[in-house]
Amino acid sequence: MEELTVDVLRAWARTALAELGRARTEIDELNVYPVPDGDTGTNLYLTWEAACEALPEGELTFAEAVQAFGRGALLGARGNSGVITSQLVRACGLRLAENLPPHQEADEHAVLADPRMSEPAAFADALRYAADAAYGAVAQPVEGTMLTVARAAATGAMTAANDGKSLADVCLAAVASARQALTKTTEQLDVLRRAGVVDAGGAGLVVILGAMESVLTGQTVRVDVPARVEPQGEDAESQDGPAYEVMYLLDAPDDKIGDFRQNLAGLGDSVVVVGGDGLWNVHVHTDDVGAAIEQGIDIGRPHRIRVTHLADQAHHHEPIPGRAVIAVVAGEGLADLFTEAGAQVIRGGPGRRCSTGELLAAIERSKAPEIVLLPNDKDSIAVAEAAATAARQDGIRVAVIPTRAQVQGLAAIAVHDPGRSFDDDVVHQSAAAGQTRHGAVTIAVKDAWTMAGMCRVGDALGVVDGDFTLITEDLADAAIGVVDRLLGGGGELLTIVTGRDAEPGLVEAVERHVRRNRKDVDVVVYDGGQDRYPLLIGVE
Repeated sequence: MEELTVDVLRAWARTALAELGRARTEIDELNVYPVPDGDTGTNLYLTWEAACEALPEGELTFAEAVQAFGRGALLGARGNSGVITSQLVRACGLRLAENLPPHQEADEHAVLADPRMSEPAAFADALRYAADAAYGAVAQPVEGTMLTVARAAATGAMTAANDGKSLADVCLAAVASARQALTKTTEQLDVLRRAGVVDAGGAGLVVILGAMESVLTGQTVRVDVPARVEPQGEDAESQDGPAYEVMYLLDAPDDKIGDFRQNLAGLGDSVVVVGGDGLWNVHVHTDDVGAAIEQGIDIGRPHRIRVTHLADQAHHHEPIPGRAVIAVVAGEGLADLFTEAGAQVIRGGPGRRCSTGELLAAIERSKAPEIVLLPNDKDSIAVAEAAATAARQDGIRVAVIPTRAQVQGLAAIAVHDPGRSFDDDVVHQSAAAGQTRHGAVTIAVKDAWTMAGMCRVGDALGVVDGDFTLITEDLADAAIGVVDRLLGGGGELLTIVTGRDAEPGLVEAVERHVRRNRKDVDVVVYDGGQDRYPLLIGVE
């Protein structure tokens, strides 16, 4: 792609979110600076997810899209790294939007059309502007952090743009420079050298830039997060520092922020204040929580205040007895099934991916000290992992069973036993889910290439373990084909979950086929009420 359009922004947002979800745990493990609380990957994921959720559907101008995305990042920023990332995103988007001609309509051909600046140059300039803004937002910038990586990316991009390179090549240069700068952070910052790690925030930024490279080049780019090497000296995690992380949103005049930022720096460290136009996101590590909040009161209105004890983030309270299983469900019937089996449910599934915030709210409502999460959808697994990490910071014991389909979740909840120990219950549910092969049938809504070949609108498609493996003219033929493939590896129980639009004859055809050919297999049928998939199929 050689145009920065709304579609490119959406693709980058989705791709980066998926990649941050994939790399979240590895980034968390690198987190020793500014405090070793192991949550940088999670905070970056939550910040990016908030930005993605703020990007509206429908037709938008590029300026409208980047403004919404940047505001979402600002409002949802978590932790030091998340706040800096929100500033990078917001500043980069605002700079790009400045280069759009006024009143440009949003369509698939919308481009950066400022005649004074080519599109590659505009992209490089936006990266430079964002890096400068991030440095300016931090009261005491430190080299060897994500700030260093951001500036290196901008420098690489500017060099490529000045050489007349294409937009994709400018992006490639930015990513290459960021990766190189990331490897050098270990020696730039003593705390990283002692721990044998690169900067966690910088690693996350490289993942985000790598996602843009994937979108612009059309090639999947996998950024491998560098693992720990042998520590050189005293473990970094023995460092001392302020006891609390204080974050809040602040409504305040822009001209008051410079002095406010410096006043906060006198109360602690890791001071980052980002935003603009009267709305700011404030972050500081301090021993004096009250004073940090009062500084905000002096110039405006602090709200959404969040205080975290850095040394020991677990709440020391009497545990409330009980264990909750929280399941993501794709239909009303499935919700009833999981509820009857003892789970608490939230809606998700095709066309409506649940968010980390929804899962965290469900965890909070449960008031249980032990939680088992059943995502029941491959796209919800990373969301569940992020929610679990955030909940663990509040002292809650959480396990995510990586169920990739509703039928795997049903198999897991069927063996749930709150009388067992937490570990035993998780093991039994994990084993039940892992021993359940899954499939589905659906109708193609557009022409597309699949693993089974080219499908046309209206074709019946068979899905096995998440991949399209059958294309037929008839749903019953597709369903029977899926069942045969799932039972080909053995099995004693066939579970069929009917969708909202499933015809009665469809299930009857499958049952007749199984009775005729596999008399050793029991068949159970449930009304799931899910959209898009007339049948969900599981074999245990």
